[in-house]
Amino acid sequence: MAKSELQELLQQRLTEELGEAEAAARLTGQILDIAVSWRPPQAPAAQISRIVAYAFGNRPRDGAGPNDLADPGPVNAALAQAVLAIHRLNPVKIYAQWEIARYLVDQPGMADMVSIEPVYLPDGTLEYLSTDGVAAEVVRLEHGASAAMGVVAIVAHRDHAKRCVQISRRHGMDAFVAAEVELPATYDPQSGQAWTRRRDIYLAHDLAAQFIALRSQTIAELGET
Repeated sequence: MAKSELQELLQQRLTEELGEAEAAARLTGQILDIAVSWRPPQAPAAQISRIVAYAFGNRPRDGAGPNDLADPGPVNAALAQAVLAIHRLNPVKIYAQWEIARYLVDQPGMADMVSIEPVYLPDGTLEYLSTDGVAAEVVRLEHGASAAMGVVAIVAHRDHAKRCVQISRRHGMDAFVAAEVELPATYDPQSGQAWTRRRDIYLAHDLAAQFIALRSQTIAELGET
């Protein structure tokens, strides 16, 4: 079914359910963008100037306390391989969330790789960065000059990549995924983050996150906070 046909059917159905054409039209566009479109925009690796890699899940470490780092896990190992594949095509500076960086640090050519580490609060509590927090830290390390980063290749789990590109763009990066490198798509049933253990669970999690971001954006457009 063509997207235009789906849009027409969905808008018609929502109009019947809501009893209002204007709200139905607006909601139709939002649902199609968030729930139906999952492929992020691509750019050739030759055009990129930075790589930014976002982690996906982890594994509990035996005997670790609540403020000890988790084991990065196999999905982040696969993400590290995707980073290396892009870097071989174009050896630019890399920012990698620490779970991915742990697999990169001993690889050749990684002198310019920056690990985005979690934060320890003043009381010693470990606080993992969110995807948004990682993007903000990358821009901070670039001295706030996100526009000067050039084209940024985002590395993320396939189902996480769209939102990673969106978040990176909200922080001013000219973000895409590298066209030549396939992103990892496997899930780890032993992940310490329950929402990253299975695809249906993660997709529901990601949909919720996208709708929350949409809520914040539309309220901001009204001049509210």
